[in-house]
Amino acid sequence: MYRRNWFYWGLTGLALTIVLTVAPWAKNMQNAEKNSPNLWRLGEPIQYENLSVFPVLSGKPVDTSSFVTLDDALSTGQVVITEKGGDVVRRSRGAHPVDVPQQYGASVNQLVLINRSSKPLLLLAGELVSGGKQDRIISKDRIVPPDADPLPLDVFCVEEGRWSAGAQFSAGELMVHPSVREKAAVDQEQAKVWAAVRSGTTSGAGAANGTPSSAALAQPAQQRQTVTVTSEALSSVMTSEARTHSYKRIYKSKAIGDPVDAFANQVQERFARVTANLKGEAAVGVVVAFGDDVAWSDIFASPALFARYWPKLLRSYVVEALARPKTGEQASVNDAREFLRPLMGHESIETEPATYRLKQVTEGKYVEIELEALRPADITLHLLKVHRTS
Repeated sequence: MYRRNWFYWGLTGLALTIVLTVAPWAKNMQNAEKNSPNLWRLGEPIQYENLSVFPVLSGKPVDTSSFVTLDDALSTGQVVITEKGGDVVRRSRGAHPVDVPQQYGASVNQLVLINRSSKPLLLLAGELVSGGKQDRIISKDRIVPPDADPLPLDVFCVEEGRWSAGAQFSAGELMVHPSVREKAAVDQEQAKVWAAVRSGTTSGAGAANGTPSSAALAQPAQQRQTVTVTSEALSSVMTSEARTHSYKRIYKSKAIGDPVDAFANQVQERFARVTANLKGEAAVGVVVAFGDDVAWSDIFASPALFARYWPKLLRSYVVEALARPKTGEQASVNDAREFLRPLMGHESIETEPATYRLKQVTEGKYVEIELEALRPADITLHLLKVHRTS
């Protein structure tokens, strides 16, 4: 009898040990698998000039219709962004408008945001909001819950020379290019953001100053376009067309905007053809290489969310490509696949309870930033990976 009891309790203890050991492991495996590259497939690259874009394809998209993007919410008035320090900010609480006094003066690196939408608001680092006393960009990925109190919103200025005019902001419909976005999302320093706006690229090789590439020279002479955006070109545009160092005006100028549009159109046409007739899969993001440097990726939870951001993301990659040197080397699919390998370095986590979790992992010159929504469902909305330029 004693031996049977000993055997029974021994098995029970062993089972309990297995459960306590395996349960956390299984949970960690589930979390790892949620964004595992095994759930994605890389399509063949779209290559033009020194830019390679690898479509990230998924057959298991997530429903993201319960979230609203910044540009959509600003354009419809569902979200209001103002300078900090106006007389009042009006928001709705149920059916009754409430005036919320602003207690402090205007700030370069902080605005006030009100989400009047019935949906959580998705913000991505590098998105531009236009107006106010200066154009600004969002400093980090985050989610703002619906009907929340007015939010102090951390931002960086991308219009160094102006501090005047209105207090309210509109949708910029622009994403700053990777060199600037890196300084906002990773370095979190205003001076480095301004420096990246002025210089075009922060890659170690510097801005392009060579002759047009073979692809450009192959065109008839009357159809050739300038395919280089040098530091000198940026400085010239700032002096003559964008005296306040306005990011939006710089890249709408003829000297820079025209080659960006022509380049982006070529890539978009090729991208559309490659992703048009996929069976059971759809594009949810991209891995981006400049020459042989696999440098960047933006991956989303759903094709719909990726499609909403793709036009302005593409323009941002093109600006970076034009500012970098032209090379004859190109990255391969294997290079892009290796780039998506999960990082194992230093990890930091920022959490807003019941709203979002932002995890950053740094391994050498690589940084991975994952934005996970906690409500209405546990979803990784955006995964950003960067090969740092400096």
